[in-house]
Amino acid sequence: MFKGLGGLGDMTKMLSAAKEMQSKMAQLQEEMDNMTVTGEAGAGMVKATANAKGKVKALDIDPSIFSAEDKEVVEDLILAAISNAQDKAQAKAAEEMQKMAAEMGLPADMKLPF
Repeated sequence: MFKGLGGLGDMTKMLSAAKEMQSKMAQLQEEMDNMTVTGEAGAGMVKATANAKGKVKALDIDPSIFSAEDKEVVEDLILAAISNAQDKAQAKAAEEMQKMAAEMGLPADMKLPF
């Protein structure tokens, strides 16, 4: 009479797992605000620090590169450092998502967030 009720336990497990994943994703998003990576350009003369979400938090420029003739070079170095930091931020975020997926027993090639 109630043969189909056995599937409700599986549905409860799925809902519980989804809720746990949602909670872990929220926690990871918060943690990524505090994780930092530093991108460099010009042999470290320009450094950009970003959080794991890619938001640039700091910029450090060696004063020796300031010269009116080198304005375009400095601008290029700044952009390169920021781009490098953002690339590292994306890699860090992907690494953290993979760790979380592995902890939850999800396939390694599963992309999070969905």
